[in-house]
Amino acid sequence: MLTAMATAFHDDGTVDLDGTAAIARHLVEHGNEGVVVSGTTGESPTTTVPEDTEILRAVKDAVGDRATVIAGVGTNATAHSIELAVQAEKVGVDAVLLVTPYYNKPGPAGTLHHFTEVAHATALPVMLYDVPGRTGQAIAMETYEAASRLDTVTSVKHATGNPLDSIALRDLGYAVYSGDDALLLGYLAHGGCGLVSVVGHAAGSQLRQVIEQYDADDPAAALASFARIVPLINAVMGVPNYGATTAKAALELLGVLDNRRVRGPLVPLDDEEVGALRIALEEAGIL
Repeated sequence: MLTAMATAFHDDGTVDLDGTAAIARHLVEHGNEGVVVSGTTGESPTTTVPEDTEILRAVKDAVGDRATVIAGVGTNATAHSIELAVQAEKVGVDAVLLVTPYYNKPGPAGTLHHFTEVAHATALPVMLYDVPGRTGQAIAMETYEAASRLDTVTSVKHATGNPLDSIALRDLGYAVYSGDDALLLGYLAHGGCGLVSVVGHAAGSQLRQVIEQYDADDPAAALASFARIVPLINAVMGVPNYGATTAKAALELLGVLDNRRVRGPLVPLDDEEVGALRIALEEAGIL
């Protein structure tokens, strides 16, 4: 059970390291076995390299050895991703998350080149991230096959909407994590091992319970537990500007943060959206 955690900001838009550390502690204390830092939900396209270093150090200090810390190093420039991976290794994180290069759409050959260069830059384990809805292209199975031969590429956060791919990816040696909260049970049923969540900001313990029940050969109990948080999943993931915005609004409602600030081009949830999220948290027994 992993959550791609949000990054807190001050009124003036600077990174709130204390708030970010509070998010990390909250996640570890509520069911998460690891956190993914500076991913999409962490608003990584808006943070600088120095800020990324400070964020990683704050999270690592807050988490200690209680949970795995994975650093998002994915960009659409190979040299930039290498720079982020090298600095993440110096901070002492446990692994890196590497998304398909976005916007420039390099195709299978370019994508493999990108993955290979970044993987060779450090000794850290690499989790690939396949999310064509954001990057414009899915990772081709031939690329997965070639990347699986890289010593440090071990896992994938899979957010293509197709849990069936888990079967082939598992056969290639990948540990497959659902990158979509709503499809968690589908991924587990097709050989997935866990989840990289957004909803875990509010329901980490509940989602972990689903995974543990499924692993204990009790799919009926897992389904019942999952069904109880479906309204919350819909509330967190069902608004047009979901992700960091809904995660931070949930954290504000739970008292972890005192605000729900985001950096442009994102805008905070409006009062109506926050009201709907509050109702979903109450219905799930979390608030």
